Amino acid sequence: MTRPLTPEELARRLASFPRLHYGSLPTPLEDLPRLTRQLGGPQLWIKRDDGFGPGMGGNKGRKLEFLMADVLARRRRKVATYGGLQSNHVRMTAAACARAGVDAHLFFFARRPSQLQGNLLLDHLCGAHLHFIPFGGGGDGSLTLETTNRLVRTLSFFLAGPGTYFIPVGGHAVAGCLGYVAAAAEIQSQLEARGLPATRTTVVTAAGTGGTLAGLVAGFALLQSPVSVLGLDIGKLWKGFPASVARLVEALCAALGNPQTFRPEQIPLVETTYAGPGYAVFTPETRRAITLLARTEGILLDPVYTGKAFAGLLDLVARGTFAAGQHLIFLHTGGLPGLWAYPGHLA
Repeated sequence: MTRPLTPEELARRLASFPRLHYGSLPTPLEDLPRLTRQLGGPQLWIKRDDGFGPGMGGNKGRKLEFLMADVLARRRRKVATYGGLQSNHVRMTAAACARAGVDAHLFFFARRPSQLQGNLLLDHLCGAHLHFIPFGGGGDGSLTLETTNRLVRTLSFFLAGPGTYFIPVGGHAVAGCLGYVAAAAEIQSQLEARGLPATRTTVVTAAGTGGTLAGLVAGFALLQSPVSVLGLDIGKLWKGFPASVARLVEALCAALGNPQTFRPEQIPLVETTYAGPGYAVFTPETRRAITLLARTEGILLDPVYTGKAFAGLLDLVARGTFAAGQHLIFLHTGGLPGLWAYPGHLA
């Protein structure tokens, strides 16, 4: 086993990468006392990354601090990326590009809706170029994440033009996921400040493309922290998903000068169980989770990512997976604009 990095060493290594700053850190770590009492299980907490970053905020703000700094360092004037119609990553990339004076080309492999709602409306308002291509392939577990990124990168070269900076889906790249390596150190410091036991703490996050999960796993591994991480798959999107996450964790550790090996089975990911029929398909469990958190703690989740993941967390608590003496930190990755794309499911 390699020597653990101290928080100071990790901070110095992260500081060697170009980075913008989109807001104040650390983001709040809040307890959920009413919901904890109602469920009668472990102590529940929520990490409020939903308000961080441009374009109404979310977890992609941490990734875009590094990604957009790299865009500007390379003097690129166009950025291309892609995602689902209600992608938070796409929405925040559009806002970050507008802020930097860079053209954003956003690709959606679906038909253009008759109305732009939720995140799509914000993409439009930020002046992004929206490309709707009803391709009908990928995103259904038939392709790996890496294969899909290569195909879209090639497509973006033809439609957005040469010299375009390509950001993989969800910011699934070393540059972006450094943001969640830093977040792991931030969470560790917050636990110490509150006197919470790292050995009995688990950070739970939605896993769409796995970059946030990879950054957290790498960060806690580099620190050799006993904090556990658990990713809940919300989409059934990728073939060989754990292997893709494992490769990214290895790449992050190597980039920070502390190479480590990770096998797919070491990635703490619950696949398919809580994804429902598929990505962005609303479920009754999601409705219950969104409503429960809103009515107990006044905190809003979204239908595509956090609602599904929180429904999974509720199920795990109900099954007794976590003892009463444990602490669960739910990472709120944002997505509030998506609520307005599902009015009939929530009213």
